[in-house]
Amino acid sequence: MDTIQHLLDAFFSFKAYVMLPAIIFIIALAVRLPFKKSLLSTVELAVGFAGVFIAFDFFVANIKPAVEQLMVMRGLNYTILDVGWPPLAAITWSSPLAALSIPLVLFMNIAMLALGWTRTVYIDLWNYWHFALIGALVMATTGSMLWGLSATLLLAVYCFKMTEWTAPDVEREIGLEGVSASPVSVNGIVPYTACVNWLFDRIPGFNRLSYNPEKAAATHDTPAEEDGSTPTHKMTWLAFFSEPMVIGVLIGLVLAVAAGYDTKKTLELAVHIAAVMFLLPKSAGLIGEAMAPITHALRAQVERRFPSRKNLVVALDTGFLMSHKSVIVTGLILMVLAVAIALVLPGNRVLPLGDLPNLISVMSISVLMFRGNVLRAVLAGIPVIVTFLLISTHLAPLYTELANQTSGFDAEGLGTITAFTDGGHQVRYLLFELYQGNLWAIGGLMALLAMMVVTWRRFKRLTANR
Repeated sequence: MDTIQHLLDAFFSFKAYVMLPAIIFIIALAVRLPFKKSLLSTVELAVGFAGVFIAFDFFVANIKPAVEQLMVMRGLNYTILDVGWPPLAAITWSSPLAALSIPLVLFMNIAMLALGWTRTVYIDLWNYWHFALIGALVMATTGSMLWGLSATLLLAVYCFKMTEWTAPDVEREIGLEGVSASPVSVNGIVPYTACVNWLFDRIPGFNRLSYNPEKAAATHDTPAEEDGSTPTHKMTWLAFFSEPMVIGVLIGLVLAVAAGYDTKKTLELAVHIAAVMFLLPKSAGLIGEAMAPITHALRAQVERRFPSRKNLVVALDTGFLMSHKSVIVTGLILMVLAVAIALVLPGNRVLPLGDLPNLISVMSISVLMFRGNVLRAVLAGIPVIVTFLLISTHLAPLYTELANQTSGFDAEGLGTITAFTDGGHQVRYLLFELYQGNLWAIGGLMALLAMMVVTWRRFKRLTANR
């Protein structure tokens, strides 16, 4: 067991943008994609993911001081520090069940594919830690590895189905067939989004309102005339305010002014955030281009061997979704709202910092389910933020205790820690409380199952003609 744990530690010591492309390269060769094409796609994938990570790191480095300065100006002293996902990953991989979680989840995925219970091929090994985290938490509180592993598999099966049921939205909005998002943090709110969207459709007047930066930009980017000349047209204000760079400038200015920055630092922050908003879609576009031939080859090989297994869906991290303007704009707006809500929410003791940019990823699939309508996505995102804050606050003592017992994360001097989004994940929290024997969690589980039925019916309608 120690040997397996050491191998796992070594494996997951690599950055996701190194490890995942390496896995994809092996898969590309296995499905008989030509070597040169496999290598080029792998390099594009690595560069795309690295670009997303670099942009996010740069974003955090710039926005964190502004948020901290804002807290100082308001005289606030939050007792819980949002350090992001690293301590949660460290807790997971130091748990004794981590070594068993990966082969069990892989076996579950293969078994469900063979039995026709899912069409999801979950190759995103990096994000397996999201499944194993619930197992580590359950095992730490109940003392039972069996309970922990069962919780891990339950969450994995849930994600397999949510990935499958959102593939039509990715194909419609992004143009990529047979691909959808893998992380638990994204899939967790899919049933909620399906139900909220159903409700929005039935509100007179509101159901006609739409702000879709992706469509506004597409409308502005009219093709050249038949004679090759560039058409003359004016950019509308809607198209102007649909550009993520413009939204980035405005949000940078708002944050800088709220934090009391001088003119120099204000303008620098505005430009830095605008730069991130420009670079993210470019990097995401590379990921989509790289995965297209590999996905098609993988599906062709599986369908050749198993003719009854049609329309397979490859589960990937959300980096490829950052090319959609509505995803970027929604995430930016919700980040500002998250800080504002954290300042006034009763019972909250955490100010979003380390996990704040993760809101772009968390809401990405939901934005596509709303057909790129930012108005709907932002309104739906507010309850998501509120629950993130309250749950991450509630579980902070447990995360801190386990992190202090973990050699893979240095928690000294940090005080009480948590992770705003990953630490406040609603479905993971529901399962955790269910395994603690809390009766209210049974009612929550029934509500989740009912919302999953709504999501399944929606999926059936979207794929009725396929």
